[in-house]
Amino acid sequence: MRSLFKKIIKYFLFTLGVLISISLLVIIGIWLKYSSIVNPAPENKNDSFKPAHYGKLVNNFIGTGGFPAWVCGMNFPGATVPFGMVRLSPETISLFPDNNLLIPDKKALNTSGYYYGDNRMLGFSHTRLAGTGATDGGHFLFTPTSTLSSKIDYQKDFYHHFSHNNETAFPGYYNVKFKDENILSELTATERTGLHRYTFTENTNNSILIKVTNSTGDRGAKDGSVKVYPDQKEIEGSVRTFGTFAGRYNGQKVYFVAKFDQSFSKYGIWNGTKFTNNSKTATGDNLIVNIGFNDQKINIKVGISYVSIENARLNLDKEVGDQSFDEIVEKAKQNWEDKLSLIKINGGSETDHKIFYSALYRSFQMPTIFNDVNGDYIGFDNKIHQVNDFNYYTDLSLWDTFRTIHPLFNLIAREGQRDMMVSLVQMAKQGGSLPRWPSGNGYTGSMLGSPADMTITEAYLKGIRDFDVDFAYQTMKKVALAPTPKGSEASGRRGIEGYIKYGYCPNELGDESVAKTMEYAWADHSISLLAKELNHLEDYKFFTKQSLNYKNVWNPETQYFQSRKIDGTFVEKFDPLQLTYTDWDEEYTRGYVEGSALQWRWAVPFDPIGLITLFESEDYFVNELNDFFKLSKPQLATWIPDNYYWHGNEPDIHAVYLFNDAGRPDLT
Repeated sequence: MRSLFKKIIKYFLFTLGVLISISLLVIIGIWLKYSSIVNPAPENKNDSFKPAHYGKLVNNFIGTGGFPAWVCGMNFPGATVPFGMVRLSPETISLFPDNNLLIPDKKALNTSGYYYGDNRMLGFSHTRLAGTGATDGGHFLFTPTSTLSSKIDYQKDFYHHFSHNNETAFPGYYNVKFKDENILSELTATERTGLHRYTFTENTNNSILIKVTNSTGDRGAKDGSVKVYPDQKEIEGSVRTFGTFAGRYNGQKVYFVAKFDQSFSKYGIWNGTKFTNNSKTATGDNLIVNIGFNDQKINIKVGISYVSIENARLNLDKEVGDQSFDEIVEKAKQNWEDKLSLIKINGGSETDHKIFYSALYRSFQMPTIFNDVNGDYIGFDNKIHQVNDFNYYTDLSLWDTFRTIHPLFNLIAREGQRDMMVSLVQMAKQGGSLPRWPSGNGYTGSMLGSPADMTITEAYLKGIRDFDVDFAYQTMKKVALAPTPKGSEASGRRGIEGYIKYGYCPNELGDESVAKTMEYAWADHSISLLAKELNHLEDYKFFTKQSLNYKNVWNPETQYFQSRKIDGTFVEKFDPLQLTYTDWDEEYTRGYVEGSALQWRWAVPFDPIGLITLFESEDYFVNELNDFFKLSKPQLATWIPDNYYWHGNEPDIHAVYLFNDAGRPDLT
């Protein structure tokens, strides 16, 4: 009776929540309709530059908005170059009130720092992740102003109101005009430097605030340090930030050097408790520098490094030197033209072309080049290492990208893909194991499985072979056959002991049992292919057999993959349409990851014929797969996850191609 009462209360609250959410969506939808944020590509009458040929087809603002927040693409509109260490972009403040129960952060809903629905801008920071659910970066926030009084409250965020009508972005360049203070802010970048140009309308009281201890989403910053050199017109400093991922390995230390082209009329530092004029050095967890100028146009060049201040200075000198802002913009534009022109398309509408090239543009924003111009980088052992004939990359979202971006790189960015494979091997050599989602200089442990196995194997089979594949192969085997070495547990296969012993991950030994079993089988399939290519024939036979373990969680009675107990029986509670997102008590979805049993039903792209034979008949397979798409609701899935096919996540994005293997390419 008590259990029934709890269920009634739970479903009442759920229904109430749905009604409230729908009401909010309607209100916000009306607001969106009549506000400027519906404009997907704002036009700025203050443009200083024009995009190049392919750059014209990119809309930097796609994926920076959307409501609810989880439908946001988590993209940013600012300036960067392909795979750049610097992603110089604005940060905004949430349009929702502070301390709102539903959305507690005052920073943007977008994890990259900029949310299209906001109308208040904090300034411009130099780092962020692109297109992820993790909030990291936000280093060194620069904010121009001409209205600061001597009584400014440094405890509170200083911000500008802005309009998308006064904002422009294209690959390699961004600008916005703050109308209230009549300040034009322009940004561009090289791989390791960010360039700012601020144009004021008055000659007095012009200032730049530099929040040294900034972090995207207020995720936390400590150990800030800053030095001001007024005679050299320079500032240098460092900070350690603790984002979603960096916080998992003791934070990420970052260094910067900023060079100004105008003399300082005044300067001072806020150290967390007081502001001191003419202060040249400070340390602490809350540092803001205030630099004043008597000039209307200020150019700033900012080099960053994850190794040292000396390297940040070297990056700045080597990549920018005496080159002007305009010259760097032109180089950034050409850099993007070189990448975007790798694929040329015909047919379709202009809108189709813009969607395509906007997506291709995003494809080259991450992973991140992590080494400095002299080859230095911080490894997974927290030591400084040197590259020789490659760029060292990090921020590889492998659980997502082994299915999507890396196969694309195998076709159109083979040099970069080779360097990424070398980087993965270096991570294993320095950290103990191949990563699953490496970020910065550490393992994050995000998601599941060992997707580096698929990534490396596919690259090798497609002819990208100039890396230590033997070491990679032996590391794959080690992870597949035993618990991950101490110190790198965040990269191994959780629950591997049960998988080895029973041929599947038993429900009693941990959550995600179905998803783990299927992804471990996929990884074993990859290892078998690499073993065959490297002539390890006994290993090839063993891992080929292991790759069939996915069949051990198939329930022939229900015709679905289900959680299975140690004694071999299947977990009784089962509802194929239940989503992990709404099954709060995990009554039905404990064995799955980010989806329903129906969506995981198709998750065997490495053995499609074997999957088809599990079904009662090939016709039944085709009919069920066809219904999977026919019953999906694309319009609804824009707002909430679909129980059927949902293009918004990994487990089923390959499913449409299974029609080919069932002899029905017409349905694909």
